[in-house]
Amino acid sequence: MAYAEKVYKVRNGKQTKQFTWKAVYKKPDGTKGTASGFPTKKTAEDWGNAQEAAIRTGRWIDPSLMQRTFGSWAREWMKGQAPRGTTTARRWDRLEAVIFPRWGNVPMSQITWYEAESWANALAIDDVSVTHALSLMSTILNGAVDAKHLLVNPLAGRRRRRTAAAKEALQAKEEAKGNQYAPPEVVLQLARRAGPLDGMHILTVAFTGLRWGESIGLHRDNALLTRSEHYDGGLFECKVLRVVEEVAEYQERLPDGSKGPLVLALEPVKTRESNRRIDVPPFLEVLLHQHLENVKTPQLFMTRSGAFWRRGNFGRQVMKPVSGGRAAAPAVRGHAQREGWEPIMPGLTMRAMRHTHDTYQAQIGVKPILEFEQAGHKYPGIKGRYQHPTPEMRRERLEGLQEIYERAMRALGWTEIWPPAEPSPQDSPK
Repeated sequence: MAYAEKVYKVRNGKQTKQFTWKAVYKKPDGTKGTASGFPTKKTAEDWGNAQEAAIRTGRWIDPSLMQRTFGSWAREWMKGQAPRGTTTARRWDRLEAVIFPRWGNVPMSQITWYEAESWANALAIDDVSVTHALSLMSTILNGAVDAKHLLVNPLAGRRRRRTAAAKEALQAKEEAKGNQYAPPEVVLQLARRAGPLDGMHILTVAFTGLRWGESIGLHRDNALLTRSEHYDGGLFECKVLRVVEEVAEYQERLPDGSKGPLVLALEPVKTRESNRRIDVPPFLEVLLHQHLENVKTPQLFMTRSGAFWRRGNFGRQVMKPVSGGRAAAPAVRGHAQREGWEPIMPGLTMRAMRHTHDTYQAQIGVKPILEFEQAGHKYPGIKGRYQHPTPEMRRERLEGLQEIYERAMRALGWTEIWPPAEPSPQDSPK
């Protein structure tokens, strides 16, 4: 049974007659536990008895662990996790840049939803990052509950109520996003301007919906495989891109959170739904065959030197000038003359090409279960378990994408995306 002891206050190194009470109780391992600062003997005894009652029922949390700071526990929790490298790097970046400055030295027992929500709504970062920061905090506090550092997670199951200013900022950001979709004529113009190597990359993403990392990680052995399914007494067949890995780009983090080298390497795709086969429309099958003959690198879409593209480099060197235009430049030592380009549709990115593909699917009425499958998303609800794409659905999708491409070619008056290069004067027969 718990009991109480007097704790005399000390002033200038001497014990005074003033005192408070200390609760003494037996911990699960048989050792003595204490807690000081109680105003009366009864409150100390009641608190100690409550601890022993919680111990007997298996609900006890060591008070000293509850006073552990969030930063200390978060670092220990991170050491025990083993997600993909990209996820680890992103978590550390979010902890160090956003969460630790406010919560790193705060005891976990003092974290409340009210203060966490107020802090989140005052952050001067984009709304999605705010939500991810709160989600990461909640996940780490769930770990503290599992490790018996906390009785409950104060953030669990709570939904942030955005302030009016936060809602306005979110709306302004959505409006400022600009071009997240490109008409098919624009996609073809971008592809022609970028040339057969990078243009094929742009075109493939726009008509298959590959994510950035999936597109630059696509191995030639996984291109133009054959899907074969029973259909109308025979077989339905089409070519597919098999997505099993992607290129991850991140700064490696060591177990203690310190920064390691920059990483640009292949990793398995993140989710079961991302591991998929994307059906390829006929025009793209022909173009990809030609691309495979002309490009000998392991992955289909690499730099001229055979390295993986970095997202930012591709955006600056390819997408920005191709979509937004560029000034002409004269020939100088080490650089050939460069023609000027008028803008086509400034602001387009490879993410916009993935949005473009999903928009095309909606335009041609692709069935939701197939639409989700091809995009690498999980179809929600019970229908995701009971419905399955059929060959007829696949045929309709491929015909629809083919028609989008052919209409765009007719509108542009083109017969080829990349016409044969004209011979230079020195190559002309004499």
